[in-house]
Amino acid sequence: MSDVYDLHIDTDVTVQLSDCCQEDARAVFELLDRVYQLEDVETPSPQGAAGPATTVWTATFDTAAGRREEVGPTSLSDMVGATLTGGYRAVDEVEKVLATGFDIRSLQAVSGDQETEARLLLASR
Repeated sequence: MSDVYDLHIDTDVTVQLSDCCQEDARAVFELLDRVYQLEDVETPSPQGAAGPATTVWTATFDTAAGRREEVGPTSLSDMVGATLTGGYRAVDEVEKVLATGFDIRSLQAVSGDQETEARLLLASR
């Protein structure tokens, strides 16, 4: 493993958003980007006419770096499903930041040896 990987294994959190429009995904990611360092973002490619498909927006944030700006309530057009994956402390920290900007409801948590996954539902305050 590289030294860079070793440094970020416990601080990176991958955030996946589903069941939302691009503007809502952007609002969530911009809120997190004001606090943490955005490392990677994946935007879905346009789907063909093969039928309905779920759109998932994905970004990775380094919770050890960033601007650490204060954040407040942020508006969403509808509820957004969010899945947070990463180290225990990092996921907990991201969940607390999301709670400052949105009403959140915890849907499920799955814990592993080194990582945890939290599934949330975000809504405007």
